Amino acid sequence: MNCLPVTRALSGFAIAAALLSAIAPAPAQAQEVVTVPSVDLKRYVGKWYEIARFPNSFQKKCIANVTAEYRARSDGDIDVINRCKVEGGVLDQADGQARVIEGSHNARLQVRFAPAWLAWFPLVWGDYWVIDLDADYSVATVGTPSRDYLWILARKPVLSTAEYEAAVNNATKQGFDTSKLVKTPQE
Repeated sequence: MNCLPVTRALSGFAIAAALLSAIAPAPAQAQEVVTVPSVDLKRYVGKWYEIARFPNSFQKKCIANVTAEYRARSDGDIDVINRCKVEGGVLDQADGQARVIEGSHNARLQVRFAPAWLAWFPLVWGDYWVIDLDADYSVATVGTPSRDYLWILARKPVLSTAEYEAAVNNATKQGFDTSKLVKTPQE
Protein backbone atom coordinates (compact mmCIF):
# COMPACT_ATOMS: atom_id res chain seq x y z
CA MET A 1 0.00 0.00 0.00
CA ASN A 2 1.33 3.40 -0.98
CA CYS A 3 1.01 6.05 1.78
CA LEU A 4 2.68 8.86 -0.14
CA PRO A 5 -0.55 10.56 -1.38
CA VAL A 6 -2.04 10.51 2.11
CA THR A 7 1.16 11.94 3.62
CA ARG A 8 1.25 14.71 1.01
CA ALA A 9 -2.41 15.50 1.62
CA LEU A 10 -1.86 15.66 5.39
CA SER A 11 1.20 17.87 5.07
CA GLY A 12 -0.67 20.14 2.66
CA PHE A 13 -3.50 20.36 5.17
CA ALA A 14 -1.05 21.16 7.97
CA ILE A 15 0.54 23.95 5.93
CA ALA A 16 -2.87 25.39 5.02
CA ALA A 17 -3.98 25.27 8.67
CA ALA A 18 -0.78 26.98 9.77
CA LEU A 19 -1.24 29.73 7.17
CA LEU A 20 -4.88 30.27 8.14
CA SER A 21 -4.04 30.47 11.83
CA ALA A 22 -1.36 33.06 11.08
CA ILE A 23 -3.82 35.17 9.07
CA ALA A 24 -6.95 34.72 11.21
CA PRO A 25 -7.49 37.23 14.00
CA ALA A 26 -6.59 35.93 17.44
CA PRO A 27 -9.45 35.34 19.87
CA ALA A 28 -10.00 38.07 22.48
CA GLN A 29 -8.56 35.85 25.23
CA ALA A 30 -5.19 35.66 23.43
CA GLN A 31 -4.84 39.43 23.17
CA GLU A 32 -2.92 41.34 25.78
CA VAL A 33 -4.80 42.89 28.67
CA VAL A 34 -5.01 46.64 28.07
CA THR A 35 -4.51 49.13 30.89
CA VAL A 36 -5.86 52.64 31.13
CA PRO A 37 -3.64 55.19 29.31
CA SER A 38 -2.35 56.69 32.56
CA VAL A 39 -2.98 56.95 36.30
CA ASP A 40 -2.44 60.06 38.41
CA LEU A 41 -1.02 58.44 41.53
CA LYS A 42 -1.78 61.53 43.64
CA ARG A 43 -5.47 60.95 42.91
CA TYR A 44 -5.25 57.16 43.11
CA VAL A 45 -3.77 56.93 46.61
CA GLY A 46 -6.17 56.69 49.53
CA LYS A 47 -8.69 54.13 50.67
CA TRP A 48 -10.47 51.72 48.32
CA TYR A 49 -13.20 49.22 49.18
CA GLU A 50 -13.14 45.84 47.49
CA ILE A 51 -16.47 45.38 45.71
CA ALA A 52 -15.69 42.01 44.10
CA ARG A 53 -12.73 39.75 43.35
CA PHE A 54 -11.70 36.48 41.82
CA PRO A 55 -11.22 33.98 44.65
CA ASN A 56 -7.53 33.56 45.47
CA SER A 57 -5.42 31.76 48.03
CA PHE A 58 -4.03 34.82 49.81
CA GLN A 59 -7.50 36.23 50.56
CA LYS A 60 -9.26 32.97 51.40
CA LYS A 61 -9.64 33.93 55.07
CA CYS A 62 -11.22 37.31 54.24
CA ILE A 63 -14.97 37.12 54.77
CA ALA A 64 -15.96 40.83 54.69
CA ASN A 65 -14.89 44.47 54.86
CA VAL A 66 -11.92 44.15 52.52
CA THR A 67 -10.11 47.44 51.92
CA ALA A 68 -6.87 48.58 50.36
CA GLU A 69 -5.17 51.78 51.41
CA TYR A 70 -2.42 53.25 49.26
CA ARG A 71 0.02 55.85 50.58
CA ALA A 72 2.63 57.70 48.52
CA ARG A 73 6.24 57.24 49.63
CA SER A 74 9.06 59.75 49.27
CA ASP A 75 10.96 57.31 47.00
CA GLY A 76 8.10 57.23 44.45
CA ASP A 77 6.79 53.83 45.52
CA ILE A 78 3.50 53.26 47.32
CA ASP A 79 2.80 51.68 50.68
CA VAL A 80 -0.04 49.16 50.49
CA ILE A 81 -2.17 48.32 53.53
CA ASN A 82 -4.75 45.60 52.89
CA ARG A 83 -7.30 44.86 55.61
CA CYS A 84 -10.18 42.45 55.93
CA LYS A 85 -12.48 40.88 58.47
CA VAL A 86 -11.73 37.20 59.13
CA GLU A 87 -13.61 34.51 61.04
CA GLY A 88 -14.45 35.60 64.59
CA GLY A 89 -14.70 39.26 63.57
CA VAL A 90 -10.95 39.85 63.82
CA LEU A 91 -9.36 42.43 61.51
CA ASP A 92 -6.42 41.04 59.51
CA GLN A 93 -3.84 43.30 57.88
CA ALA A 94 -1.17 42.74 55.23
CA ASP A 95 1.41 45.45 54.58
CA GLY A 96 3.12 45.69 51.23
CA GLN A 97 4.77 47.93 48.73
CA ALA A 98 3.97 48.79 45.12
CA ARG A 99 6.28 50.09 42.43
CA VAL A 100 5.43 51.51 39.01
CA ILE A 101 6.58 49.63 35.92
CA GLU A 102 8.67 52.09 33.95
CA GLY A 103 7.01 53.42 30.81
CA SER A 104 3.48 52.42 31.88
CA HIS A 105 2.35 55.95 32.85
CA ASN A 106 1.54 54.54 36.31
CA ALA A 107 -1.07 52.09 34.96
CA ARG A 108 1.05 48.99 35.53
CA LEU A 109 2.47 48.32 38.94
CA GLN A 110 4.04 45.45 40.81
CA VAL A 111 3.14 44.71 44.42
CA ARG A 112 4.93 42.65 47.05
CA PHE A 113 3.92 41.58 50.53
CA ALA A 114 7.12 39.66 51.22
CA PRO A 115 9.70 41.18 53.60
CA ALA A 116 11.82 44.05 52.25
CA TRP A 117 14.97 41.93 52.29
CA LEU A 118 13.38 39.73 49.59
CA ALA A 119 12.53 42.67 47.31
CA TRP A 120 15.46 41.79 45.01
CA PHE A 121 13.82 38.45 44.16
CA PRO A 122 11.52 38.90 41.11
CA LEU A 123 9.03 36.20 42.13
CA VAL A 124 7.88 38.11 45.22
CA TRP A 125 6.42 40.86 43.01
CA GLY A 126 2.90 40.41 41.60
CA ASP A 127 1.29 42.29 38.74
CA TYR A 128 -1.24 45.04 39.48
CA TRP A 129 -2.62 46.49 36.26
CA VAL A 130 -5.28 49.22 36.32
CA ILE A 131 -7.52 48.15 33.44
CA ASP A 132 -10.43 50.49 34.10
CA LEU A 133 -10.68 53.74 36.05
CA ASP A 134 -13.50 56.23 35.95
CA ALA A 135 -12.79 59.93 35.42
CA ASP A 136 -13.32 60.91 39.06
CA TYR A 137 -11.19 58.05 40.44
CA SER A 138 -14.09 56.53 42.32
CA VAL A 139 -14.21 53.09 40.65
CA ALA A 140 -11.23 51.04 39.48
CA THR A 141 -10.79 47.58 38.03
CA VAL A 142 -7.45 45.91 38.61
CA GLY A 143 -6.27 42.72 36.97
CA THR A 144 -3.24 40.78 35.90
CA PRO A 145 -1.98 40.04 32.39
CA SER A 146 -2.55 36.32 33.02
CA ARG A 147 -6.23 37.05 33.80
CA ASP A 148 -5.91 34.90 36.93
CA TYR A 149 -6.67 37.78 39.29
CA LEU A 150 -9.27 40.53 39.14
CA TRP A 151 -10.57 43.09 41.63
CA ILE A 152 -13.26 45.75 41.38
CA LEU A 153 -12.54 48.59 43.81
CA ALA A 154 -14.45 51.70 44.78
CA ARG A 155 -14.08 54.69 47.09
CA LYS A 156 -17.39 53.77 48.72
CA PRO A 157 -18.40 50.39 50.16
CA VAL A 158 -21.27 49.77 47.72
CA LEU A 159 -21.67 50.46 44.00
CA SER A 160 -24.88 51.02 42.10
CA THR A 161 -25.92 48.19 39.80
CA ALA A 162 -24.98 50.30 36.76
CA GLU A 163 -21.50 51.09 38.12
CA TYR A 164 -20.86 47.46 38.98
CA GLU A 165 -22.11 46.17 35.62
CA ALA A 166 -19.95 48.70 33.75
CA ALA A 167 -16.83 47.45 35.57
CA VAL A 168 -17.78 43.81 34.97
CA ASN A 169 -18.53 44.44 31.28
CA ASN A 170 -15.15 46.10 30.71
CA ALA A 171 -13.33 43.17 32.32
CA THR A 172 -15.38 40.71 30.24
CA LYS A 173 -14.40 42.58 27.05
CA GLN A 174 -10.77 42.14 28.09
CA GLY A 175 -11.17 38.37 28.24
CA PHE A 176 -11.59 37.92 32.00
CA ASP A 177 -14.00 35.15 33.03
CA THR A 178 -16.18 37.44 35.14
CA SER A 179 -18.46 34.57 36.11
CA LYS A 180 -15.76 33.84 38.72
CA LEU A 181 -16.28 37.22 40.44
CA VAL A 182 -17.40 37.01 44.06
CA LYS A 183 -18.95 40.08 45.65
CA THR A 184 -17.35 41.24 48.88
CA PRO A 185 -19.67 41.92 51.82
CA GLN A 186 -19.08 45.41 53.23
CA GLU A 187 -20.70 46.03 56.61
